[in-house]
Amino acid sequence: MATEDDPGLIGRLREKLIETKTGWAREGRLLTGTHAEPTQRLPPGQRLVRDWPVLDLGIQPAVSPQTFRLDLVGAVARPVSLTYDEFMALPQQENVCDIHCVTQWSRYDNRWKGVAAHTLIELAAPKPEARHVIFHAHDGYTTNVRLDQFDQPDVFLVHEWEGKPIERQHGGPIRVLIPRLYLWKSAKWVRRIELSATDRPGFWEVRGYHNNADPWTEERYG
Repeated sequence: MATEDDPGLIGRLREKLIETKTGWAREGRLLTGTHAEPTQRLPPGQRLVRDWPVLDLGIQPAVSPQTFRLDLVGAVARPVSLTYDEFMALPQQENVCDIHCVTQWSRYDNRWKGVAAHTLIELAAPKPEARHVIFHAHDGYTTNVRLDQFDQPDVFLVHEWEGKPIERQHGGPIRVLIPRLYLWKSAKWVRRIELSATDRPGFWEVRGYHNNADPWTEERYG
């Protein structure tokens, strides 16, 4: 993996990855054309893995607990800015869920620990016009979901996976987890959560990926 000390290599890797995955969207790669209900545990076109594959944009930001900060801003009555210690002082919950990546892999029974999205939403107090959520990450990545998709019991900002701190390569120290959607919606290295009256498609969404990303209806591309 390239490092921040080699910006030329990072740029080349990043552009090649973007070009490849944008091509997948144009070609409809991996689509099976089938739909299923969520009661079918494995979504259409997915295969089970035992490891946790690493996918990013060619850089893995080094965010330490000392430099971590999470802001909740936008269409909120009470803007929030949390240090790592303040985030960890919030009510913590554990959860077990499956995860599904648009690149066709799924992993069952992942054990997480973190702060429920609803807890953060209550802190920030969305204004009546808030309908959408835009995630901003330390590597410049953005992605978007509806507020009602974010405000679900199984959505968390997580800091532990399988009983250990989430590694940098997987978005540590804290990342978003929205297990009902393809994993690109679960932003790594989250820095800012913005509530908005209007939708703003994110990094992959403007490059041909589906705005909604439901694995059971194969919303890989839009």
